[in-house]
Amino acid sequence: MKRKLDANDVPSPEAAGGDEQDPDFESLGLDPRLRQALIQEKFTKPTLVQAKAIPLALEGKDILARAKTGSGKTAAYVLPILQAILQHKSVDPYLKATTGLILVPTRELAEQVQKVVTSFSSFCGKDIRSVNLTQKVSDAVQRSMLADFPDLIVSTPTRVLANVNNSALSLEKLTHLVIDEADLVLSYGYDEDINALSKAIPRGVQTFLMSATLTSEVDTLKSLFCRSPVVLKLEDKEEKGAGVSQFVVRCAEDEKFLLTYVIFKLQLIKGKVIIFVGDVDRCYRVKLFLEQFGLKSCVLNSELPINSRLHVVQEFNKGVYDIIIAADDQEVMGAPKSSKKAHEDEEAEKKEEMGSSEDEDADDQIGKQKALQSKRRRKMTSKEKDYGISRGIDFQNVACVVNFDLPTTSKSYTHRIGRTGRAGRAGMALSFVVPADQYGKHKPTSVPSAKHDEAVLAKIVKRQAKLGHEVKPYHFEMQQVDAFRYRMTDALRSVTRLAVQEARAREIRQELIKSEKLKRHFEDNPDELRQLRHDGELRAARVQPHLKHVPDYLMPAKGRKGISKEDVGYVGFSKTHENRIRKARDRNRGRGKPRKPTAGKVDPLKTFNRSRK
Repeated sequence: MKRKLDANDVPSPEAAGGDEQDPDFESLGLDPRLRQALIQEKFTKPTLVQAKAIPLALEGKDILARAKTGSGKTAAYVLPILQAILQHKSVDPYLKATTGLILVPTRELAEQVQKVVTSFSSFCGKDIRSVNLTQKVSDAVQRSMLADFPDLIVSTPTRVLANVNNSALSLEKLTHLVIDEADLVLSYGYDEDINALSKAIPRGVQTFLMSATLTSEVDTLKSLFCRSPVVLKLEDKEEKGAGVSQFVVRCAEDEKFLLTYVIFKLQLIKGKVIIFVGDVDRCYRVKLFLEQFGLKSCVLNSELPINSRLHVVQEFNKGVYDIIIAADDQEVMGAPKSSKKAHEDEEAEKKEEMGSSEDEDADDQIGKQKALQSKRRRKMTSKEKDYGISRGIDFQNVACVVNFDLPTTSKSYTHRIGRTGRAGRAGMALSFVVPADQYGKHKPTSVPSAKHDEAVLAKIVKRQAKLGHEVKPYHFEMQQVDAFRYRMTDALRSVTRLAVQEARAREIRQELIKSEKLKRHFEDNPDELRQLRHDGELRAARVQPHLKHVPDYLMPAKGRKGISKEDVGYVGFSKTHENRIRKARDRNRGRGKPRKPTAGKVDPLKTFNRSRK
């Protein structure tokens, strides 16, 4: 009896009749050393992309896989490559050649992939040697690292090509090639490097293209490197973002700050939060605003040194910080669009909406990709080329994503909210939208991108509807919230443009110093990374101590529930209750001590002396 096959030529669960058990790593036939590393890293069962891609990769087939960031794509290609290297070493123990190459668009992603390679090869001894070429070291040091012929290299295309051109790296014996985040590599400005590498890489190399979407750029890479690849279009319940509740708040420009203050000061959101803003200046404006109320946060943008950015992400994932304010410089370049480019992007969005409903990712439109690609080629600096927030970086246990400034495209929105609601957890996305009649009414808090918020929101709603998700309105009881408005106005008055500029310069100076300390600290203590904090107060704006406390008379009669009608009800990942032991200790500290005699009450009228002339 034949089983019914799905789109990937894999027997469907229904056709299997429920007799087959869920696949596990034991059944994949991996080397015992790799299985031991998987047990150490607490990998119990493969994810959907791992279960489908690893067997095909072990058979030697080229793979083009579409799966969301965080779905396990890294392990899906790292494990087969390590398995192949170990098999080669078992035949020729003295083999010295670079056989694996992993190309990624950003340094942060290269660091993450290198950590996965290191953890999975931890029981392989000296049989597997890997090098991350994106580290900031001198050319002489990098040449010495490559002189020993590492088995596996992780890098951006530019660094690989530079070392190939100066003969420090040879790709003649390459057997495996991976291009991760394939839909971003060309649009990040690596098109010339990729074309040059396609000529240097030998024919017949097994190729893995991993991407969150299937676009025209992925098709270009497919034609350059692949030989009839197996296409995996994977979307399980978790990857579709089924665990993310999406809400939209329509508010004026200054009310974004008011609602942000109310949300965090009254702890309406519990757990770790990413606040997405439009540009770098906006990062520091929001951070300085929150400082007025004693709320700590750290920033993440392309201006910060790479060591600091990596450390911020690591500490956020460990739970050291609860709030990150992120400027996604890949989608907002920090400058208003020209009318011509705005027209190009508008035309691209129209092409997106005219796409086929049969394949949602075909909606990621050729026109938009070409327009954005030409824009990025002209404007992107080398620093921006190595950076991206909404894609690539693996944030863990994010309870909520706040779109303080709405992204410029529906695709960017999808990637942003993908930071939460992962690994089976519930998550929430809250977006502020400025109505057209409210745009430009409050100049100090206005941003050019907000002018098109309603048009972008319409595209977002349409795109999410295709995925079966609903974007719901979130209603605040503004009569209750208005009680806090004068405090918001008082705080914003202190966050001047000059204060933002000073904070931006001070943060860069501090992080440059920390970056050098981090570099030495990583070398000496790779497992002890908690001595440097990135969420300290900048003190660039005049801080008013009275704003840190919320007086009882401002609280609504129903408490925090009186602020909003909805009861979101998601559970935070951090403790929010007071320390019971510390509270009791403070209460009992004065007990058992003799009281000092206090003087009698003094009548100020009786002690008033009038001097006589």
